[in-house]
Amino acid sequence: MILKRAAATAAMALAATSAVALEKVSFGTNWVPEAEHGGYYQAVADGTYEACGLDVTIVPGGPQVNNRALLMAGKLDFNMAGNLLLPFNAIEQGIPLKVVAAHFQKEPQVILTHPGKVSSFEDLKTLDKLFIGDAGYQSYYQWMINEYGFAPETRVPYTFNPAPFIADENSGQQGYVTSEPFAVEREGGFKPDVFVIADAGFDTYATLVETMQSTIDEKPEVVKCFVEGSSIGWANYLYGDPSAGNALIQSQNPEMSDEQIAFSIEAMKEYGIVDSGTSLEMGIGAMTAETIEGFYDKMVAAGVVAPGLDLSKVYSLEFSNTGVALPVKKKLMGE
Repeated sequence: MILKRAAATAAMALAATSAVALEKVSFGTNWVPEAEHGGYYQAVADGTYEACGLDVTIVPGGPQVNNRALLMAGKLDFNMAGNLLLPFNAIEQGIPLKVVAAHFQKEPQVILTHPGKVSSFEDLKTLDKLFIGDAGYQSYYQWMINEYGFAPETRVPYTFNPAPFIADENSGQQGYVTSEPFAVEREGGFKPDVFVIADAGFDTYATLVETMQSTIDEKPEVVKCFVEGSSIGWANYLYGDPSAGNALIQSQNPEMSDEQIAFSIEAMKEYGIVDSGTSLEMGIGAMTAETIEGFYDKMVAAGVVAPGLDLSKVYSLEFSNTGVALPVKKKLMGE
């Protein structure tokens, strides 16, 4: 009888442990820890992921890191994609991954100019030089050529050194709205004018959460928890107290200054990078088929991606459009 009671007690303890055991999940970012990843770090730091059953490890990216390859090899559960061009390319290659959320409503890519040199995005064509990197030239600059008539020869390779742009008043330079304007102001001593390519029509979603189709099929509850937890994390990071997320970012990247983080958060708010358009009504992380399909058509017209892709294989709206971040945002904003 004593043995039976002991066995029953052990079984109950095991069941209780299993009930509270957290699912270990890994998420690869596209760069070193920074404010542009703040919502994910916030959700780790404040227990949002844990509350729905996940133990999330964020795996930073960087110049020599290919987290996307690790996702496809089964070494990561989720990965951050820069924008929709990467998932389009994956589907063209027959890779069974899907975008399950878009935590940036806008591509943060911008073109900077010296103050007062041009007054509109289209007027950038009048500059002598545009410093654009190879990846940008093969993607959004092809759209700029097709959509606005920019000249291929205006583009000069960008080496991620702002000095040539700073020295040439009749030039423009690519950048992220959250970082390069800060660097130029620090190094050049002037505040550049900023032209957001998303506002000119390059309307891809960005900071996408990708996962393999097998993860969606086998662990839909994990996908739901990660997507919704991330969206809540972003609401808390932007509209609440981001100090917990920032502390975690800086513990993993001590070179990230308080000033840079503050600038990046303010830029994300000012330009609606995380929260604008669709997300204002459907919540942070939301996507629509119309936006994805419209952007695809633009990229086909620009010769950037192949025609005829089955876009149903690119994304799923099942997890992203539940609106879980809306009440969090409203509460934080006192609405």
